[in-house]
Amino acid sequence: MAEQRVSLGFSTYQAGKLFLIGLQPNGRLSIYERTFSRCMGLAVSGDGQQIWMASHYQLWRMDNYVPPGGQTPDGYDALYVPTVGHTTGDLDTHDIILRNDGTPVFAATTFNCLATVSDGHSFKPVWKPPFISSLVPEDRCHLNGLAADPVTGDPAYVTMVSKSDVSDGWRDRRDGGGLLMDVRTNDVVCEGLSMPHSPRVHPEFPGRIWLLNAGTGFFGYVDTQGDGTFQEVAFCPGFARGMSFVGRYAVVGISAARENRTFKGLPLDENLQIRDAVSRCALHIINLDTGMSEHWIRVEGVVHELYDTIALPRITRPKLLGFKNKEIHRMLRIEQPD
Repeated sequence: MAEQRVSLGFSTYQAGKLFLIGLQPNGRLSIYERTFSRCMGLAVSGDGQQIWMASHYQLWRMDNYVPPGGQTPDGYDALYVPTVGHTTGDLDTHDIILRNDGTPVFAATTFNCLATVSDGHSFKPVWKPPFISSLVPEDRCHLNGLAADPVTGDPAYVTMVSKSDVSDGWRDRRDGGGLLMDVRTNDVVCEGLSMPHSPRVHPEFPGRIWLLNAGTGFFGYVDTQGDGTFQEVAFCPGFARGMSFVGRYAVVGISAARENRTFKGLPLDENLQIRDAVSRCALHIINLDTGMSEHWIRVEGVVHELYDTIALPRITRPKLLGFKNKEIHRMLRIEQPD
C-alpha cells in the first residue's frame, strides 16, 4: 500500500460493517470501521473523493471532507462522511459502478435488472436480461455482478447465477448455470460458470473480462476474442466475491465456509479438499501477470464473510463516519458564498 500509495476497503453484510485499511506513520496497518445495515456493493470515484455504498434499503454517497494534501487533527488524510442517501427499498443491491458523469448504476438483484437512482422514485430500471419476462421482485436469475466500460463508464458486462425466469429459480442452477453477458449486445459471453461474481475490466488487458468463478474458487478471465471459456488464473481458498484493481494486481475478497445450504455442495468444497485447505476470510492481492497471491490480509473474529472490495487512490490513511455515535452530529463543512 505504501509503494502504490493506496488504501483498501471492504464490506461485510454478515457483520454490517464497512472497513477502510490504510497505513499509520510507523508502517503498521490503520483499520477503521463503521456499522451500516447489510452493506454490500461499493464503488469509488476516479479521484478517490467519493465512496458509494449499497446498504439494506438505501444507496449512500460518502464524500471526503479532507482537502488534498490535508489531514484531520488525528492524522488521517481522508474523512468520508455520508452526505447523500437514496432510499431504494430492499432491492438486495449488489455491485455498483459510476458512469463518467458520476451517476451510479447498480445491480438490483431482487428485480433481476440494472437500475439507477431516480428523483421521487425508488429506482429506475436501465436493463434486464432478455430471458427475464417481467420486472418483478422474485430474484429469478440472481443478477449480481456489474462491470463498467473503462472508456464510457457505462454498464458493459454482468454476471448472474442462471438463466432462470421463475422465482428463486437460480438456486437450482448453482453449479454450471452461471453466465457472463454483454449488456450492450445482450450476448452471452461465457456460460457454464458456477456462481460467478465481480466481473471487472482492466484497461491494460483489452479484451479480457476478469471475474470470480466463486462456486469453484477460481479467479480468472474470459477473452472476448477467444472461444468464450473461463481461463483459471489463481485459486482462492474460500468463496470469492469482491474485486478491485491496483495497478497490475487484483484485490480479491474471499469468505470462510458458509452455513447456508445455498453455498454447500459446490465444486469449491472438493477444490479445497484437494489442496488440504480450509476456507478463510481474507483479502488476497493477486499478481495479474503471474497468478501469484503476493500479499494477503486475513480477517478473523466476528467477520467471516466479505462482499466487495475497493481501492482508494492517493489516500494512505482513511477514516469514515457512521450513524451509531454523535461524531456525525458535529461534522460540518460550509461552502463559502460567492
